[in-house]
Amino acid sequence: MRIVQKVVRKRLFLFLLIATLVFLALLGRLSYVQLVQGNWLSKKAQDLGSRDIPFQAKRGRILDRNGKALTYNISSPTVLMIPAQIKDRERTARELARILQISEKKVKEQISKRKMFVAIRPEGVKISEEKARQIQALRMPGVFITEDSKRYYPYGNLAAHLLGFTGIDSQGLAGLELVYDERLKGRPGYVSFSANARGEELPGGMDHYIPPRDGLDLMLTLDKSIQTIMEREMDQAMAQYQPENILGIAMDPKTGEILAMSSRPTYRPDQYRFADPMIYNRNLPIWKTYEPGSTFKIITLAAALEEKKVNFNETFSDPGFIVVAGARLRCWKAGGHGHQTYLEVVENSCNPGFVNLGQRLGKEKLLSYIKKFGFGEKTGIDLSGEAKGILFKPQRMGPVELATTAFGQGVSVTPIQQVTAVSAAVNGGKLMVPHLAKAWINSDTGDTIERNQPKAKRRVISEETSKKIRFALESVVAKGTGRKAFIDGYRVGGKTGTAQKVGPNGVYLKNNHIVSFIGVAPADDPKLVVYIAVDNPKGIQFGGVVAAPIVGKVLHDSLRYLEIPKRKSQIPPEDTPLTTPIVEVPNLIGQETDKIRTSLYSFQLEYSGDGEKVIDQVPKPGERVKKGSTIRIYLGDK
Repeated sequence: MRIVQKVVRKRLFLFLLIATLVFLALLGRLSYVQLVQGNWLSKKAQDLGSRDIPFQAKRGRILDRNGKALTYNISSPTVLMIPAQIKDRERTARELARILQISEKKVKEQISKRKMFVAIRPEGVKISEEKARQIQALRMPGVFITEDSKRYYPYGNLAAHLLGFTGIDSQGLAGLELVYDERLKGRPGYVSFSANARGEELPGGMDHYIPPRDGLDLMLTLDKSIQTIMEREMDQAMAQYQPENILGIAMDPKTGEILAMSSRPTYRPDQYRFADPMIYNRNLPIWKTYEPGSTFKIITLAAALEEKKVNFNETFSDPGFIVVAGARLRCWKAGGHGHQTYLEVVENSCNPGFVNLGQRLGKEKLLSYIKKFGFGEKTGIDLSGEAKGILFKPQRMGPVELATTAFGQGVSVTPIQQVTAVSAAVNGGKLMVPHLAKAWINSDTGDTIERNQPKAKRRVISEETSKKIRFALESVVAKGTGRKAFIDGYRVGGKTGTAQKVGPNGVYLKNNHIVSFIGVAPADDPKLVVYIAVDNPKGIQFGGVVAAPIVGKVLHDSLRYLEIPKRKSQIPPEDTPLTTPIVEVPNLIGQETDKIRTSLYSFQLEYSGDGEKVIDQVPKPGERVKKGSTIRIYLGDK
């Protein structure tokens, strides 16, 4: 009996122990659920009983450096449907099809989907305000109009390749819209409402609104006025020369800020679906690679001056060719330039003279400077699709390759590399990182929350060498091959380039060149570097004839717009039968039109207004212009 009682007590103890352990386990679990998972479970329960209608954030604007909006959003409503809440599917399909001008079948397919929300794409996305009002007036259950927006480009195709474009969901697809998509797009908001398991709205349920957070505004280094000037001149050149394409870049050489960048042919960002992908997918100033031609001679000259391999007073005799390892390399001028100083070698863009400079440097030294100036690597500009170019490997560079590289043939570079390198040559010797993003701005408050500072990669030449380069380039424009870029009073420097294109089989094409010019102004304190390249212009194929005048016009109007003061000291232009004299504009204000017509022969006149006397004129009296320029006179009776 005692043994039985002992066994019973033991079993009761075990049972009590197990019960206690189970109770403690349940208590621990309950505490964990209540204290640790309580908020999470509560949110999950709330989510099961609620549905969210999304509201898109406004995408940030893209502004030029002066705050002018280059692209922004305009209201564009979107139709959103909750299939579970649609009571009359036949009527809903019929009315939406009528307003959106699509088939009822397509609407029914969307309504039949087992999804919480559906949108009719693309017809129901970013619709007009009128269509939105018509749909709202019908008050159809399960059909909502959400606030959406679409990108608007107030200046049409201006800076199209830089800005890029967005897709149907306002996502960046190209250009800066893609590069900075995360910061531009913002964070969406939503309206939350109570619903049952089928998604039907519960009566008496509470709505909860979470506002969207708009994207940041991006301020660019771009100047809308300079961009307009450049694109205007490029359009005129396209009409005049009918080339395959034209590209242009304007940069502040001291900061690396891109002030303008464009190419032709172009497209409208808001109509990219109708454009050739080969046009909008290729931003030529950073993507296109080609042999630079004589603009590359600036790098050879900088290296030779820095290494003290030459001075401008030395002489060189050019018979029209130079023989290197059995190869006869010709100068562009038949018969050569004869006896000349090395400053005249630069002015005349003499190929044999630059071959001699390359030989003095040697391949290792020349290649080292080419790489210091940034060739063979990406510049780091904040755009996608940048190419690196191609350079000779040292082991594959023989005497002929060294010679051709010295005058810009046999190497492949991009336009942005050339502009960045020449900027380093004239800005005092610092290789800057080109960039477009200048600052980020809070779209609600207008406060600048982040500002990008100029970045220098390295020093490539000394300030002394840079000063000599500027002097030489100004001489090229005043006395040499760049005369057509001369601007009275602004001290323009520059270099021409005429590069024969290479065909698919590696053979140079006949009568097919890329002609270019790179200009710097003012030469004593550079504010602008402008590069224009024209691919296969019809008729004339010389950089000094085709590209130099374009750069001259861009520089002239840009310098005036920037209010850069004219210089009193300037290398005077060399008078030749092909140059146009610079003359002073007479004072015509107050004179009678009959007298002007009979006495003024050096200028062309354009008349505006009515009257017998001149009340104003452009250019102003005393300004210096080329003989034969047009004076616009404004007439009145005062």
